[in-house]
Amino acid sequence: MIKRMLIMLIVVSLVLGAVFGFITFKERMIKQFMTSQGEPPQTVSTMSASYQEWLPTLKAVGTVKAVQGVDVSAEVSGMVSAILFKQGDQVTANTALVQLNTSNDIARLKSLSAVAELARITYLRSEAQFNAKAISKQQLDSDKFNLESALANVAEQQALIDKKTIKAPFSGRLGVRLVEMGQYLDPGTAIATLQALDKVYVDFYLPQQSLAELKPGQHVTVSTDAYPKQTYTGTVSVINPKVDAATRNVLVRATLDNPGQKLLPGMYASVELILGAAQRYITLPRSAIAFNPYGATVYLTAPKPANDKSPAQFIAQQSFVTTGETRGDQIAILSGVKESDSIVTSGQIKLRNGSPIIVNNSVQPSNDAAPKPIDQ
Repeated sequence: MIKRMLIMLIVVSLVLGAVFGFITFKERMIKQFMTSQGEPPQTVSTMSASYQEWLPTLKAVGTVKAVQGVDVSAEVSGMVSAILFKQGDQVTANTALVQLNTSNDIARLKSLSAVAELARITYLRSEAQFNAKAISKQQLDSDKFNLESALANVAEQQALIDKKTIKAPFSGRLGVRLVEMGQYLDPGTAIATLQALDKVYVDFYLPQQSLAELKPGQHVTVSTDAYPKQTYTGTVSVINPKVDAATRNVLVRATLDNPGQKLLPGMYASVELILGAAQRYITLPRSAIAFNPYGATVYLTAPKPANDKSPAQFIAQQSFVTTGETRGDQIAILSGVKESDSIVTSGQIKLRNGSPIIVNNSVQPSNDAAPKPIDQ
């Protein structure tokens, strides 16, 4: 019995040894095969690094304001007796817009004029008598005072009547009518907005760090989503001499022409302030840069070794770069890349230094200096 058990154990050991040996042999052969095959090449897109001109700019969001704009209102109280304008009219300065009832005021003016005329006759008579030494100088002075007082009352009443004809203070475009016939107006009641729109202001804020770069006369480019295909140009006219203590921003005002009067007060606009002359930078798409805690890197393409028989076209070579300003999808490279270097623009997440690569440029990442949303 013992002999049979020993024989069985030996046979089982031989079988198990053969199985484990075969498995080990298979793993070693697979590893050897994979090693001989090398790392499979990765497909990437590339582009040639080149210089582009960059205008140093600052961007902000501003608010459009009219160079002249008011809500035309009544200076004195009264009943509306005539409306002399149409909504949306383009009017010139001193155009009559609304007439308030002046019947009582005109009657009072006639009364005061009569008093003034009597005072004038009295003064002339007194002047003749004084020259004849028939009255005293005191009497002549009193009659002169009465005349001047009466004339002042007439002028005051005439000014009141004039104020009841509400006029446009400057040329511009009228807005929605806010009054009705027969309506009683208190002083300060608005009748319509009046905006001069041939030129407009755009007010915007910039951080105080930008103050050293700001000066009147700098060019600005303004755009708005209301007219996405149109841009407006102007110049900086005023830099506020006070920084907002709450935000540490400074208010800047630009003046620009408004052809077609399309820009309206209250609209918001995107402002780009041009700071100086254009500068040349090597420019890459942002997607080409890998940002890491130890620095920003790109992958360049380098020739593969002469003895490499794999289908790979190149090998990836990692390079640290110093980045500068950004604009749209682009980023400026200050160092680490030379002009005409072939740079991997997509697929670099699969790479390491020395990885074999195949180039396929049928699809490229976005590389627009001023990307805009596309309506689907």
